[in-house]
Amino acid sequence: MQTMIKSFREARQEQHFTFHKPLPDNFPFTWYRVMRAEAPVYYDESLHAWSLFLYDDIEHVLSDVATFSSKSSLDEHALVEPDLNVLIRNDPPYHRQLRALVSKVFTPKRIAMLAPMVEQIVTELLDPLMERRQLDIMRDVAYPIPVTVISRMLGVPPGDHEQLKPLVDLALLGRGDKVRVDSSRPGFVELRDYFRQLIAQRRRDPQQDLISDLLQAEIDGAHLSDDELIGFCRLLYVAGYVTTTNLIGGTILCFDMFPEAMQQVRANSDLIPGAIEEVLRYCSPVQSLVRLVVHDVEIRGQKLHAGEDIVPWIGSANMDERAFADPECFDVTRNPNKHVAFGHGIHFCLGAPLARLEAPIAIRLLLERMRDMHCLADVELKPVALLGFYGVKQLPIAFTPA
Repeated sequence: MQTMIKSFREARQEQHFTFHKPLPDNFPFTWYRVMRAEAPVYYDESLHAWSLFLYDDIEHVLSDVATFSSKSSLDEHALVEPDLNVLIRNDPPYHRQLRALVSKVFTPKRIAMLAPMVEQIVTELLDPLMERRQLDIMRDVAYPIPVTVISRMLGVPPGDHEQLKPLVDLALLGRGDKVRVDSSRPGFVELRDYFRQLIAQRRRDPQQDLISDLLQAEIDGAHLSDDELIGFCRLLYVAGYVTTTNLIGGTILCFDMFPEAMQQVRANSDLIPGAIEEVLRYCSPVQSLVRLVVHDVEIRGQKLHAGEDIVPWIGSANMDERAFADPECFDVTRNPNKHVAFGHGIHFCLGAPLARLEAPIAIRLLLERMRDMHCLADVELKPVALLGFYGVKQLPIAFTPA
């Protein structure tokens, strides 16, 4: 029998990202399905790393920080720019100390207190859009909501939002199938310089924002360095932009593919949180992570050696037939829904409570204020060009104001 096994690059060259119904018939989900069946633990020469595709294996790798480190060499910026090592590229005990500083702000209780602010932001955003009857969900809604929220939390002045967006886009542009990123490239440099200046301002004139709080924070009696502070700012800003933006856009995309699901949610707004969780599972905004093997280990008969890199494809884990009943069915009532879209273990996404607040509010208000909402059929949907992320660049829709 001829094998169907292909590296990521081979599969990517043969298939192109499309977004037609049903979504699991599109790349990369078709590739995941083959790899789960034929090569669940596979050394991918195109990525120079092991790829994992099964839910149990991925959950284990993300949990076992003693064997699988976050200090992966696949991210070149971890070797080039020290400020990006903060949090996501550190292991215990330093990771635990760093995370404790920010997690005080990102507790579910404190995030819940932001609900009135988020509702106000979404309402003010939608008000001038209602007369247009057409808009781009990504540009007009999905991007400005999370950026405005995280900017207010960090202390980024409102007038700087439009200045920072092209910098983020430029920093992430053109990664394509490449894992390695030269963080000295335009975009990364300007973001670093911007936050260095903002931190200096807050040091002179503290405000009631997260940057001012971090300036006062200490680890073992020492304040955070400028590199560490910049790393926090860039991580929180960029992560909030990319992931929550794709989550909101992915929800509208799924509703357009499955109008019966949208009708279910319209009829019962209590289903919105569960619908968001199903979007997280069905088309996870982040499709893969990276880890480094600390010491020799065996997974499903394959020997992984210390110093080798691993790519856990969490998008595949969330479609694993062994972990989910009828995983290719989009079910807004799915319960339980143990997806790993936000990761797992000590690196579970710090911003998950914030995303779970913003997205339901945005979707509820969109459904309340828009009738006959549908994607424009004659527009080709193009993917974000980022390895590991999943979403569309534009998502034009038409609607009737409620």
